[in-house]
Amino acid sequence: MLFRDRAEAGNFLSRELLDAVPELHAEPVTVLAIPRGGVPVAAPIATMLQAPLDVFIARKLGAPGHEELAIGAVAADGTRVLDHQLVRVLRVSDSYIEKITEREIAEARRRLALFRGTRPPPPVRDRAVILVDDGLATGATARAALTVLLAEKPLRLIFAAPVASQEGAEAVASLGVITVFSAIPKHFQGVGEWYEEFEQTTDEEVLALLSAVNDR
Repeated sequence: MLFRDRAEAGNFLSRELLDAVPELHAEPVTVLAIPRGGVPVAAPIATMLQAPLDVFIARKLGAPGHEELAIGAVAADGTRVLDHQLVRVLRVSDSYIEKITEREIAEARRRLALFRGTRPPPPVRDRAVILVDDGLATGATARAALTVLLAEKPLRLIFAAPVASQEGAEAVASLGVITVFSAIPKHFQGVGEWYEEFEQTTDEEVLALLSAVNDR
């Protein structure tokens, strides 16, 4: 399956979410997106469910010299998830981990202030919460976000993405959350290969989508 762009992927995913979890029609729902790429995927889902849309900021912790390789992730509140096996194999030092953790927490908080402004955090407790991204590779960023959200006691917690690696899907499912993916290909090289258009989503696009969905 190849998606034209993130919006089309979100439309596909919205239908699959309702097929997988039909209770969403009758429950209070909050839709959260991992920015920036998750927001245009989440917008059609929030619109279909007539649900509020907000962001959840979690940042990947990149390996030394290979920042695209995630050795873990951290959320804006400081919650951190590490791939301890990869950390051992790469012999990543504690000082490096602490340094990038501090840097990425600061960036997460900067983005949270930018995208949410003075709005209060979205309601989570006793609601169905859907966390959305444009794809799932290692699952480190999603796991950090879901760990925080689980502590908030949602009615049910769902992670949804148009495409996922087998490894990432298994890592997220191990948390005990519901997972919905349009595709889990056997040969997964990267999220971008499953989209015809995969340009980086801008801050301005994120803000416009949040406004369009929540001001409807």
